[in-house]
Amino acid sequence: MGVEYQPKKSCNGGEEGHCDSASGDHPLILGLLPSALVDHVAKVDWSLLSQIPGEPGGSFPVENEELEHILREVKVHNLSSLDDSSSSKTIAGGSVTNTIRGLASGFGLSCGMVGACGDDQQGKLFVGNMSSYGVNLSRLRRKKGSTAQCVCLVDELGNRTMRPCLSNAAKIQADELIREDFKGSKWLVIRYAIANMEIIHAAIRIAKQEGVLISLDLASFEMVRKFRLPLLQFLESGNIDLCFANEDEATELLRGEEGANPEAALEFLAKHCKWAVVTLGPNGCIAKHGKETVRVPAIGEAKAVDATGAGDLFASGFLYGLVKGLSLEECCKVGSCSGGSVIRALGGEVTPENWQWMYKQMQTKGLTIPSNAK
Repeated sequence: MGVEYQPKKSCNGGEEGHCDSASGDHPLILGLLPSALVDHVAKVDWSLLSQIPGEPGGSFPVENEELEHILREVKVHNLSSLDDSSSSKTIAGGSVTNTIRGLASGFGLSCGMVGACGDDQQGKLFVGNMSSYGVNLSRLRRKKGSTAQCVCLVDELGNRTMRPCLSNAAKIQADELIREDFKGSKWLVIRYAIANMEIIHAAIRIAKQEGVLISLDLASFEMVRKFRLPLLQFLESGNIDLCFANEDEATELLRGEEGANPEAALEFLAKHCKWAVVTLGPNGCIAKHGKETVRVPAIGEAKAVDATGAGDLFASGFLYGLVKGLSLEECCKVGSCSGGSVIRALGGEVTPENWQWMYKQMQTKGLTIPSNAK
């Protein structure tokens, strides 16, 4: 029995102040977005990666001039012909955005964003993209100024290298967050970013007052490496209910300690979070909740067209499982299905065809598919 994916339609965003939305007053799951971000995703050859600052495979911030330079070079180093639309795309981006969009579009959950975006063309693109999937943007402040951008370079093997430009981007301030932003929601999805810690702490403080659970993504191995001490303190605060780390981030988390490996990192995270998950790429994932530990293999073929968003969409599936009351193993299986769906095409936005692929994988695994999959 087949399943059919049908994207939701919503608003096109307000011109100023808060963006409009028609997907409910109190989203079940919120994403914290201090600065909205637009992704420019492109397939490029190896030579370009050697010419730009930072290590391949990670995320390294650049200034606007460098961003423009990379975008120009992308046209030269693009792996496909210029008339091949599958070789590049521009969409609403960022880890939290990918997770929230996945929850709304693939799993049919009520979702929203709290934060800010610029009033420029990129901001309009962000609002239009997220609104088309029914994401509630009434908590997303539209501000004068630019919207953050990121170049996502995808190599021949499907590995992605990120170069975000956050300079002068429109940003929400900690004192602008109010209890009404979080009222009635169940989960708040955040990404570790040292530049946004004041906003993150303010959001968590208010969210906790409203009984909202906190899901944290560790962002990138560079972020963990450079700001490990404040991250450890953040985790040890006890405010994080669920933490996602990939294998590289887990390694950096315990760097220098004896026996540092993904399993040890999982144990460390589980001491401070109710749920801890370490994703292992083609080797699946490991997760722990209380005294229960599970290991689940990856779903589908190992070869990825583009790894962008794999961890973000894994988080979508795992959170869906938690909301639906599934077991830890089932949450991991749904996460593996959704993570496997996004790597089959370019960018962190799952195509309708790949949502169908995910639903079929879920059916095969004996998992109940979301109600929005007709």
